[in-house]
Amino acid sequence: MIRPAAAADFRDILALNKESVHFLSPLDWTRLEQLDAQRAYHRVVEKDGEVIAFLIALREGTDYDSPNYTWFCEQYKKFLYIDRVVVSSAHRGKGIARRLYEDLFAFARETGVGKVAAEFDLEPPNEASRLLHESFGFTEVGTQWVAAGKKRVSLQIAPVT
Repeated sequence: MIRPAAAADFRDILALNKESVHFLSPLDWTRLEQLDAQRAYHRVVEKDGEVIAFLIALREGTDYDSPNYTWFCEQYKKFLYIDRVVVSSAHRGKGIARRLYEDLFAFARETGVGKVAAEFDLEPPNEASRLLHESFGFTEVGTQWVAAGKKRVSLQIAPVT
């Protein structure tokens, strides 16, 4: 079941983020509270009372200091930015991220946002993320090095149809 995230989910969200931190930026309680306060979309997937996935997305114009978000703000006037999507390792490969993306794109349509922005790692590569984004019509609009030159990301945009 996909539902809005609540503060009671934060401990589980932090654990999921930690499990996949090699693909994401680190996240602590304070940073999660800040993201949640700025979010346009923050939903979790719950199965049998357990949070097994989450997605956080922001609109343009927040004061979020992510270099990737900042890049999109400099390039586009209106968008919905996927900051992070995480599925627990025990539930990967079951279409959960796809369901979250479908829900997010429905949200974008309902709120009149014409573009969804995201990025995934090119170096080191995140092939699963590349394939997911490709299947939703994302195309590369730029690349940049982040994490003090340790990661190169593909900056992606998808039209909301």
